[in-house]
Amino acid sequence: MTISTASPEAAPPATSPGPAAIIDMGRVANLVHQLLVELGENPAREGLADTPDRVAEWWNTFLSPHGAATTTCFTESQLGGQLVIVGGMSVWSLCEHHLLPMNLQVTAGYVPHGEVVGLSKFGRVAHHFAGRLQVQERFTHQVTDYLKHVIGHENVAVAVRGVHLCMSMRGVRMEEARTTTMLAGGRFETDPVLSQQFLTLTTGLWRAS
Repeated sequence: MTISTASPEAAPPATSPGPAAIIDMGRVANLVHQLLVELGENPAREGLADTPDRVAEWWNTFLSPHGAATTTCFTESQLGGQLVIVGGMSVWSLCEHHLLPMNLQVTAGYVPHGEVVGLSKFGRVAHHFAGRLQVQERFTHQVTDYLKHVIGHENVAVAVRGVHLCMSMRGVRMEEARTTTMLAGGRFETDPVLSQQFLTLTTGLWRAS
């Protein structure tokens, strides 16, 4: 078994819109302070005195997720036709329409061809694209495109099941509502057996969670 890393010359797919490069935490804290005033609160009272700074720190952390650029692959010449599924990945993102959280349960599958991808890579990719203002549909597309780039072929499928607080706590207020998105390429599009295997195993993982 050998370890390889993605070539630095091989640029990943476009990922914009994305997180801001530099966040002025002092400015963000001042804006949060102003928001509290406009909401009729006293930012100086007990409990709120440090809230603007805490919120600014959170935004800085959220919009600065660990990068997804470093890829570790392991050569496995004996593999052929095997389905690999990585599930149980749960990430938090923010709906860009209402700035409310959404929890995204991510399952990724691929068919190895000559090498396998380090398992922790999948979680890092999910966190990377969740750490920004998002919509679930775009998130699913970005994760899929990036994994195709990492793996080096189209035999990739990604399914995402989301709980959106913009739907649960506002508007229709449907707490049990779930949104499912899926994007598949290569053999997952042309091989009905492989596609059904992925869907069956993914559904089973979601039911167990």
